Amino acid sequence: MLRASEVRPKSADTDRYLGELRVSLKAQFNAAAAERDRYLRRFRFYHGEIEHLLKLTIPARQSVAVVGSGTGDLLAALEPSRGLGIDFAENMVEIARKKYPALRFELDDMEDLRTRETFDYVVLSDVIGSFADVWTAFRNLSALCHPETLVFVTHYNYLWEPLLRFAEKIGLTPRRPLQHWLPLGDIENLLTLNGFQVTKSGYAILLPVGIPGLSALCNRVLARLPFLRKLCMIQYVVARLESAAPPPEPRSVSVLVPCRDEAGNMQALVDRLPLLGSSTEVVFVDGASKDDTVARIEEAIRAPRPGFTYKLIHQGGPLGKADAVRKGFDACTGELLMILDADLSVAPEDMPKFCAALMERRGQLINGSRLDYPMEDQAMRYLNNIANHFFGAAFSWLLDRRIRDTLCGTKALSKADYERIKAQRAYFGEFDPFGDFDLLFGAAHLGLAIVEMPVRYRNRTYGETKISRFRHGLLLFRMCWVALWKLKFA
Repeated sequence: MLRASEVRPKSADTDRYLGELRVSLKAQFNAAAAERDRYLRRFRFYHGEIEHLLKLTIPARQSVAVVGSGTGDLLAALEPSRGLGIDFAENMVEIARKKYPALRFELDDMEDLRTRETFDYVVLSDVIGSFADVWTAFRNLSALCHPETLVFVTHYNYLWEPLLRFAEKIGLTPRRPLQHWLPLGDIENLLTLNGFQVTKSGYAILLPVGIPGLSALCNRVLARLPFLRKLCMIQYVVARLESAAPPPEPRSVSVLVPCRDEAGNMQALVDRLPLLGSSTEVVFVDGASKDDTVARIEEAIRAPRPGFTYKLIHQGGPLGKADAVRKGFDACTGELLMILDADLSVAPEDMPKFCAALMERRGQLINGSRLDYPMEDQAMRYLNNIANHFFGAAFSWLLDRRIRDTLCGTKALSKADYERIKAQRAYFGEFDPFGDFDLLFGAAHLGLAIVEMPVRYRNRTYGETKISRFRHGLLLFRMCWVALWKLKFA
């Protein structure tokens, strides 16, 4: 498996964005270190329940690493024979070393991990919500694991977000910076994308405060019942590394860029797109732009970067994205095909993740998901966001597989699988103006493995969205109807 640093090369724009985010997070955790133990005492019962949950899987006197170890209490409670606490906040590490001098605490960062030491158990408790990039953190996790290591992840249930946010506002609980409210399926998916096999997952702690008799009833009995369990405060995953596989052979990659009136983004896209696979072909399909998009493309590709080739196709009019995708893919020569929207709301630097997922055979259609990380303000309008969640649930049922984001334009699949989808396109008919559903429906119909790749969704810096909320919303309902008849009642 490729390391995170090999999959995702540094780039000035994305590196600056994530770097600033991590600096801000470290500052907030350093500022909170002095009050950490006071909050731990206030919520002693909850933290005791977390310890109980972990001890059901982790015996005493084992080698244990705790990521996001804070002031050290959780590591100490697990009574390791060899223990290591990892935290990126200097003040947290300093306090932990003073409290537990017999244990080791190191200043390190899971998103830029230096530690190369393996353990029997690795614990990430209530910490992944504060990673700037969860994918990168999980990618680096393998450095702490040997073949028999068990990784234990706990995370807040997103259903508790309103209550926990309210508790923060009134000062009852400490503020949780950034907080990704990842559902259980997303955590499992992120682990799978990075070479881990999920062995167990579930929910725990229905009542996080100590009330004699009632807490035991809720947390030991009711929390394990089929419906009530999903209302618990905590969701957890236990995973281990999959068997080591030989490094994937590099394959040629074609990146399709549909564009219309995106002149201000062309140079940045060409400059920022990393080299993918053994060679990277970038195919621009212009939909009769009214600005100088074509001129900017020609200017940007005049001096090709090493390993890159470029094509510019004129669509012949504003014929829609689906037409651009089909014409562009027909012109692509790479073994792997990818779509990257020209608006740069999804960073070009995320494309190596899609490439790695295909080359490592994590899935056959890699579908971008913008709903995992917090979005920049105005990146997606409120009604669009609500509709995305609704249609994600609808299409998950229709396609019999989990789809959170139906309209993210960033996708990847092999040329061979695309040709198979293309060959059976008549089964659904010519109904898709976007190109996304042609691929999703076709992949589902053929039984291909559809896997979602979380991406961070950012504001446009140039141009306007081509999505019409109401007109395209009606088209989505029509697509649901087509899928219902073709996939459920066929």
